[in-house]
Amino acid sequence: MTDTQQDTRAGFVALIGEPNAGKSTLLNRMVGAKVSIVTHKVQTTRARIRGVALAGASQIVFVDTPGIFRPKRRLDRAMVSAAWGGAADADVVVLLIEAHRGLTEGVEAILTALEERSGPAPIALAINKIDRVPAESLLALTKKMNDRYAFTETFLISAEKGRGVEDLRDWLAGKLPEGPWLYPEDQIADLPLRMIAAEMTREKLTLRLHEELPYQLTVETEKWEERADGSARIDQIVYVARDGHKGILLGKKGETIKAVGRASREELEKFLDRRIHLFLQVKVRPNWLEERDRYGEMGLDFNDGD
Repeated sequence: MTDTQQDTRAGFVALIGEPNAGKSTLLNRMVGAKVSIVTHKVQTTRARIRGVALAGASQIVFVDTPGIFRPKRRLDRAMVSAAWGGAADADVVVLLIEAHRGLTEGVEAILTALEERSGPAPIALAINKIDRVPAESLLALTKKMNDRYAFTETFLISAEKGRGVEDLRDWLAGKLPEGPWLYPEDQIADLPLRMIAAEMTREKLTLRLHEELPYQLTVETEKWEERADGSARIDQIVYVARDGHKGILLGKKGETIKAVGRASREELEKFLDRRIHLFLQVKVRPNWLEERDRYGEMGLDFNDGD
């Protein structure tokens, strides 16, 4: 921290947008570590994941919300409610859109909702994936978006490549309220390690499996045992809705689940900088999408799905 406490700033920044707009990639880039699940499939972020970044004397606490979309199931409704809850609680809101998709129907719906919900928090626009379109298209999109909504500031970025991210981070740092830092200097996320570990395994499953199954499964860390040699044993359960899903997850001679376990263990060891013994078990729970406890494990409010 700085020598004079009153010079420090701290606050919450909510990243909102459609699924797959790049919110998780931006969060991980800002924080400098992987704290949010990133895959090529949409709707992978289920709970609001806080990542903590430092910029000078400012501590920026990012709330990576689930993508905002038209909810159909209880889980979808709980995810969308978490997204708007994250925006409502924030000191600054950043709307992330994709440069090559522009002002889509989904973005239009978010802007309409922002107009209805808008509070005192400044709202910035971040046009992401700028490397996918020519400069003249970016200028036209910037004008179109700002004609549609009075954004406090607009940034052109590539979260994946890091372009423009520093400018956005510096601007956010200056917009936060003055006050003491909210987390210790070396903390990068406020999620329990058990949940981060479960998210890492779920990411590996999402990357490995076909289109439908990932939204029908969830991963929970059942047990975390610290060992005398400095390593840890982690037992996780993968819940699926159908018997057929269990077979897909296990794969021929258990090859799929073994490969997922290996990939997740390697990433956990890198993240935690120590040896990990990871054990995965697959269980069929036909109604897990309607179970209150499952939502608590995901950091979601079961009642938000009503």
